[in-house]
Amino acid sequence: MGGHGFGHLHKLRRIITYRLSPYELKGFKGIVSHGFPNTLRRTLENVPYMVPPLGLGYVIYDQVEKEHQRTMRKNPADFENDQ
Repeated sequence: MGGHGFGHLHKLRRIITYRLSPYELKGFKGIVSHGFPNTLRRTLENVPYMVPPLGLGYVIYDQVEKEHQRTMRKNPADFENDQ
C-alpha cells in the first residue's frame, strides 16, 4: 500500500477508468464558435411556438386596457344640468 497517492490505493481489474485533470480542462472552449450559434439556433427553432401565444396575449391585453379606459370615462350628458 505504500507509495500510492490518495485515490490509487487499490487495483481495479477488467475495469477501465479515464480521468482528466481539472487543470487541463478548458471550461469555455468553443463558447464563441459553438455556444452562441447553438443558442441562436435553438432560440430560432422555438420562435414559431413562442410568438403566437405572446402576440395573442398582447392583443388581448391591449383590447382589455382600451375597453377599461373607455368605460372609466365620464359621460358628459350626465352632468349637463350641474351648476
